Amino acid sequence: MLKVHNVSLIHDDLVLNDVSFEFKDSEIYGIVGRSGAGKTSFLKVASAFQDSNSGFVEFEGEKLIGPSQKLIPGYDDIQLVNQDFALEPYHSVEENVKEKVLSRHKDIQEELVTEYLELVELDDIRTRKARFLSGGEQQRLAIARALANEPKVLMLDEPFVHLDQRLKYKIITYLKHLNEIQGVILIIVSHDGSELMGFVNQILYFNNGQVERKSRVKEFYYAPRNVNEAELMGPINSIQVNGENLLFRPNQYELIEDDGINLKFIRSIDTGLVVFNYFMTNNLEEVMLTSNESMENVSRIKIRKIC
Repeated sequence: MLKVHNVSLIHDDLVLNDVSFEFKDSEIYGIVGRSGAGKTSFLKVASAFQDSNSGFVEFEGEKLIGPSQKLIPGYDDIQLVNQDFALEPYHSVEENVKEKVLSRHKDIQEELVTEYLELVELDDIRTRKARFLSGGEQQRLAIARALANEPKVLMLDEPFVHLDQRLKYKIITYLKHLNEIQGVILIIVSHDGSELMGFVNQILYFNNGQVERKSRVKEFYYAPRNVNEAELMGPINSIQVNGENLLFRPNQYELIEDDGINLKFIRSIDTGLVVFNYFMTNNLEEVMLTSNESMENVSRIKIRKIC
């Protein structure tokens, strides 16, 4: 278990404000929040790569030491992959990973290097120097290096920003398997909370340097408390009904013939996987609904409660 105790961090102004949380074994956590909310700083403090001004971090009963007291910052059991990548620029792709498995038996070192490079699809450029890699390739190599350490806690800061959909879901599948089989704690920061659906167990919502909300991911998605929370997880409809502001997702509706919410069909966009249907309410509010086909004949819906 990784425990964060009353951590505060101040740079020019307050970055983290008395944050406490317990990350339990075998859980997958997603962290969302606006830019500047403190998400990246929190990962750096929680992984012992950043000193805090107050509070402390504890892992498996041991208080972690920050870089001001440790010659080489960080811990092998807690791996952080952020936008710094922390690669050895003059070493090859292969060497960057191999140096992380040198403690393993020599007979399986090459096997492990190949496994991780094939996972992130860098095996065909294994001899290329890290400094000649693109940003996306560097990010993938950083993920491979972190996995090669066989950590008990893996923190990923915007890990999918440079990945195409196919590779992203390939890595997500691998990480979920790692979590299920080995009980690795996964903590993922994402600017697009919708990509965490079906992946994480819990969501932490950061705002103004604090964890403002903690909830199961489905509850956070379908029961946002305000538009700011809702927009972090993807498209949201916001309309006024009988003086009350209602928030609902594009799939959170039922078709009805009587009562309900009156809509005027505007247009539809067929993406091949799903159809986006756009409507206007009587109050001239735009509503977007998803379906398998055009909803041009729909004129009335009811919001469906999911959580």
